[in-house]
Amino acid sequence: MIFEIEINNKPVKVKRGETIKSVLDRIGINVPTICSMKDFTPTGMCRMCVVEVEGKSNLIPSCSFKVEEWMKIMTHSPRVIKARKTIVELLLANHPDDCLYCERNGDCELQTLAEDLHIRERRIPWNKPKQKIDKSGVSIVYEPAKCILCGRCVRVCKETIGVSTLDFTNRGIHTSVQTALNKAMNFSNCINCGQCILVCPTAALTERINFSELETFFHDPVKKMIALYSPSVSITLADEFGIRPGKDITGIINAILRKIGFDGVFDSSFGTELMIMEQSKEITNRLKNGGPFPMFSSCCQAWIKYIEQFYPEFLPHLSTTKSAQQIMGPLIKSYFAESEKISLEHIHTVAIMPCTAKKFEAMRPEMTQQGISDIDSVITTRELVRLIKMYGIDVASIEPEPADNMFVAQTPSGKLANISGGTAEAALRTFYKFITNKEMTDYRLLNLRGTKSLKKLNISMGKNDFGVAVVNGMANIKSVFDEISSGNSKLHYIEVMACPGGCIAGGGQPIFDREDSLRTRTKTIYDLDEKEMQKATHKSDHIIDFYEKYLDALPEGKSFSLLHTSYSKRDVLL
Repeated sequence: MIFEIEINNKPVKVKRGETIKSVLDRIGINVPTICSMKDFTPTGMCRMCVVEVEGKSNLIPSCSFKVEEWMKIMTHSPRVIKARKTIVELLLANHPDDCLYCERNGDCELQTLAEDLHIRERRIPWNKPKQKIDKSGVSIVYEPAKCILCGRCVRVCKETIGVSTLDFTNRGIHTSVQTALNKAMNFSNCINCGQCILVCPTAALTERINFSELETFFHDPVKKMIALYSPSVSITLADEFGIRPGKDITGIINAILRKIGFDGVFDSSFGTELMIMEQSKEITNRLKNGGPFPMFSSCCQAWIKYIEQFYPEFLPHLSTTKSAQQIMGPLIKSYFAESEKISLEHIHTVAIMPCTAKKFEAMRPEMTQQGISDIDSVITTRELVRLIKMYGIDVASIEPEPADNMFVAQTPSGKLANISGGTAEAALRTFYKFITNKEMTDYRLLNLRGTKSLKKLNISMGKNDFGVAVVNGMANIKSVFDEISSGNSKLHYIEVMACPGGCIAGGGQPIFDREDSLRTRTKTIYDLDEKEMQKATHKSDHIIDFYEKYLDALPEGKSFSLLHTSYSKRDVLL
């Protein structure tokens, strides 16, 4: 039912059931909010979005209050402005005065609100208690003094990721957001996905910074600095430097990394192609040996930590193939080092990833060779942006350069693997060949594309009716486990990505408008897939040649140890 209300003395047509804020957004009136997030049920907790409604004695939160026929609304009346200003002043009263040194300086929502409301002095005195920064986590740093109790991290961790690491504790002015029993982050069940960082409006949650430690190595004459980067980095970095959003700037990144001081630059897509080949061998062997099915993907480290902690009984279903990052690491320290005659102690590998969980992955004891880490440092896309700015590189004037030609990807698999459903789609193109000895007639698997939280596809592969599922954000993973436990599952392969949308929306990516940026980045990847002549990994000449000349020539078991690993139950104290 459509009816008319009055907003700021102007008639506006609305639909029954709409919230006031959704109407305001539609007609282009910006009402600030701190606690609300798109696709989450509004709570009205922060009260920043209050408006004045004629006949109501109190201001009402526009995010959670639905329109009614009689309404006359004022969105920026003196009373409303005063209320919003008071809320921000109360938040600032208990907030650290370290904006110049803060990780989110210039990109802080609280700072923006203070600017928009023209707050220029601290009017409300407050006795600030000292709160210790929690730097115990490998990937995430928590600074509780900067928390403004918006609840976003609590909701995204519980409702999107399904982990509930953080929650509100105590009451009144003593309310805070903490892990269980107020213990340090490294004791918690955090899976390091970093989605809490993306939704945090201040710098209460940030990634552990690793790029600053690289400066010494760049000036070490014997160190060989080797960079490998995820294709999702080349697609998201454009937004940060005034280039068309979503544009693939792979060639520019190669040139930038060399200007910074890297001696070798590789795209991790080659590692993804090897991952697809190894998973194809795995799935073929499981079909021959009767399982266990389904086989879960193993490229998302946050997902691996999740299953280790909460569902260790399903670990036999997890693929043993390493992620692209951890495949490239040992190859650089074996094949590359041998080819270039460089000692292992002189190589420092730096992975540039869209994911905070990759920091944790690189430090796992399973990811070492003879006590030497396969990946020495991991930095996020955000850290790369800071590194580029620190080195004063003018991105707009950079001429594109190719990556080093030792590990060259020929198919779009590496790029597809960065979006939800992309790993499954790229893998199925090769699974099909391995199982049927035929090529797929249509490489586009539309049922696996899109933003649905759970996507399924059945595809006929010779005598096998092959079932595939894609879990996009782990809120629905329990239903998948229940289906498997019931014995009624007909699935053979399940791709799981903790971050909704995939790695292009990873916890290490620039803070972005999720819906618009995600759509643009996803479209870019599918457009690149369409343009590639060679669609399937197993048809790559470089991959075939690499197996023949190197991997297959290694001593028995050596190739497997480079490309595969194992995982075990992880006990979490809290």
